[in-house]
Amino acid sequence: MTRTDTDILVSGGGIAGLVAAAGLAHRGFRVCVVDPVPPVQTEEDPEADLRSTAFLQPARALFERLGLWEALSPEATPLRALRVIDTQGWPPQERIRRQFEPADLGEPTFGWNIANWRSRAVLARHLEGLENVDLRLGVGFAALLTRTAGAVVTLTDGSRVDAKLVVAADGRNSPVREAAGIGAHSRTYGQSAIVFSVAHDLPHDDVSTEIYNAGGAFTTVPLNDHEGRPASAIVWMNDNARSAELAAMSPEACGAEATLRSVGVLGQMRLLTPRRVWPVITRTADRLTARRTVLIAEAAHVLPPIGAQGLNTSLHDVATLLDCLGEDPGAPEGLERHARIRGRDVTVRAGVIDLFNRVCRSDFDAVVRLRSAGLRAVHDIAPIRRGVMRAGLGATD
Repeated sequence: MTRTDTDILVSGGGIAGLVAAAGLAHRGFRVCVVDPVPPVQTEEDPEADLRSTAFLQPARALFERLGLWEALSPEATPLRALRVIDTQGWPPQERIRRQFEPADLGEPTFGWNIANWRSRAVLARHLEGLENVDLRLGVGFAALLTRTAGAVVTLTDGSRVDAKLVVAADGRNSPVREAAGIGAHSRTYGQSAIVFSVAHDLPHDDVSTEIYNAGGAFTTVPLNDHEGRPASAIVWMNDNARSAELAAMSPEACGAEATLRSVGVLGQMRLLTPRRVWPVITRTADRLTARRTVLIAEAAHVLPPIGAQGLNTSLHDVATLLDCLGEDPGAPEGLERHARIRGRDVTVRAGVIDLFNRVCRSDFDAVVRLRSAGLRAVHDIAPIRRGVMRAGLGATD
């Protein structure tokens, strides 16, 4: 049995965990990263995460601070506007359409969209080149023992790592969270998101579109062209039964349904990738820290996929953690400061998105009328519009 020593062990090699490792290494800490699943290299891989993330302005600022943006930017498609369409019935009939422009905030773009599997592969390659990072992808967390001065982590290969701090970035069912004795509260909706990429007839013009209807939001996020044709990532929220029905359809039939659901905003859609189905929940950890342990990303909070809030909220966790840790990264005062700052933001953000999801998925006529009226007010009253956009980008004050 081997035993090694490090400053910080990061459990979880998803995007948030890898960015956290890069940031902690940038601060001069020795970092060990473990994850049972290595990054994939193609979107056809059965383990590929086919979701995509619109990295908003604060995320890019963090990437630039850590020297990551140069490697990520070739994979990025700018997000130059957000179009919102409210619909009702089937086939959906458009009720109202509004477009939000980053120029209102003095910015050329809201963010940049990158497929999740590509981001993870690029970040892993970056970490491989850092001398103070011990990257163990293919090996996972098994057990945790914490003491006042540090933690001992046992890994799935039987090896042990002594660390001053353990960062749990290991997903919504975090084994580190469970080992630390931290509970979590969940809200379920009987809802899931089906995720895939499409080519389509009309250009997306770097505009993302959210289309509301019974079952939840249908979101198109711009991607780089595929074989000369415009392409977008699709996140389609539905009741579980409808998502299962869509996942079982032929690609041609699912593409036809997606074209109908999108009210033809991008023309005919043709599936480019397999489909993945993800349960939609809101989950928040009861606490963000324990002795020598801190939770970030989906180990700390899971949000419905609306408004690009999920992973961007996770990157706020990373930025705050980097600012809070002292010379001893597991010292309680730094962890407590992180928990105060992030706890407030996560509580508010989770509550707002939970309510928004419930309103967006309703097909009750009164709620639909309220939803359309709210969209008009949010867009057409300039101070409200700018305030909502600032909050969406991550403002917490």
